[in-house]
Amino acid sequence: MIKQLSVFLQNKSGKIASVVNTLYENGIDIRALSIADTTDFGILRMLVNDVEKAREALAKENCIVSVNEVDVVAVPDKPGGLAEVLKKLSDAQIDIEYMYSLIDRGTEDAYMVFRLSDEANSFGALEANGIVTVPGEVLGLK
Repeated sequence: MIKQLSVFLQNKSGKIASVVNTLYENGIDIRALSIADTTDFGILRMLVNDVEKAREALAKENCIVSVNEVDVVAVPDKPGGLAEVLKKLSDAQIDIEYMYSLIDRGTEDAYMVFRLSDEANSFGALEANGIVTVPGEVLGLK
């Protein structure tokens, strides 16, 4: 499991830029990013190289931040690679709350970030179905 930051933002111009700039000013490297939005607000989800430092920096800027756990899964980088992983998850009856991609240069696999419905049992199910999870250290995450 890897810790992910979720930042709740008003859906207004410049809000994402402000968050990213705060991280930049504090020497935080963003490794993956996803945003989901509605009319009024958005949730900016990120994997960063130092979750606690990022959380503290954003809290000082009055951002609403939460930390939760996600799985990063190695997906064969070939046509149908993601379909294979998703079929295994479906067959194991593991529901996906959301997912987004993570790019890491110099690897044979692609990486996907998954928030799964049953985090407590997901690791064992992933492993039992031959799905490789990637530890944070491999991705330069603390």
